[in-house]
Amino acid sequence: MRYLVTGGAGFIGSNTVDELVRRSHNVVVLDDLSTGKAENLAEVRGAIELAQCSVTDLDKVREACRGVDCVIHLAAQTSVPRSVKDPIETNQINVNGTLNVLVAARDARVKRVVFASSCAVYGKTQNLPIRETTSLDPISPYGISKQVGEAYGHVFQQLYGLEFVPLRYFNVFGPRQDPGSPYSGVLSLFNAAVMAGTQPTIYGDGEQSRDFVYVGNVVEANLLAAEAKIATGLAINVGTGIRSTLNQTLRLLDKITGRPATAKYAPAREGDIRDSQADIALAKEALGYHPRFDFEEGLKRTWAWFSASQRLSGSPLA
Repeated sequence: MRYLVTGGAGFIGSNTVDELVRRSHNVVVLDDLSTGKAENLAEVRGAIELAQCSVTDLDKVREACRGVDCVIHLAAQTSVPRSVKDPIETNQINVNGTLNVLVAARDARVKRVVFASSCAVYGKTQNLPIRETTSLDPISPYGISKQVGEAYGHVFQQLYGLEFVPLRYFNVFGPRQDPGSPYSGVLSLFNAAVMAGTQPTIYGDGEQSRDFVYVGNVVEANLLAAEAKIATGLAINVGTGIRSTLNQTLRLLDKITGRPATAKYAPAREGDIRDSQADIALAKEALGYHPRFDFEEGLKRTWAWFSASQRLSGSPLA
């Protein structure tokens, strides 16, 4: 199959591209490298086509979609705090960019679009674990943008026959998640702080919980969603079904690394939810998805990557 991976030089994207290449698929990567990194594709650069452009450029997206069987649409502004700070930018990338991808895929007669949605569409639901039937009530511009992306995709399926599978990622972590941004995922920031010998920051009391899902599990879900026949039109949670508090996570990181992981606490941030946990029964049924990496194994692999990155760079990641 020929795949287009938008955001393919990013964290989840580059891990997905690696696996597609390993399985001998033909891969086009579309990425403007604003947050993605060319070095994330270094090992597969000779086996892929790279279109360095943004999903906000419809003409370029059209070119990238030519001859493609499936689009895995990962390009996005992914930070909740950044979306609160700049909702217009988030809308331009996440809503207008997604519409461009859908239009280009429709016109190129692409069979299916797999869309990276988010558990942020649920908002502050108190009913855990969260099922896909839960009412959507996002509390951030980021969450709204993902809800709108899902709605557009479903309409394109109904009107134009473009198969559409939105995957609602929970808290993804793993190698290549960039800790250099203040908007990065919490586990990359934790790892970077412990590596540098500084205190990780927790916003709130640390008893907030998340369903942390290792990127290898998410890559597997992406590829299953690209081909699973009964997944068409279904919004599907991608997590582990287990939640951990941030305080528990730091204790586990302390155990894995043998280094002190003592937090400093700051006020909770706007737009952050308190607790999150996926019900993954539908993912198991519709995709055949079963998380291969549990939380501790994922943390071990992530720490190993951080350690290797430090050795290569000669300085702590921060």
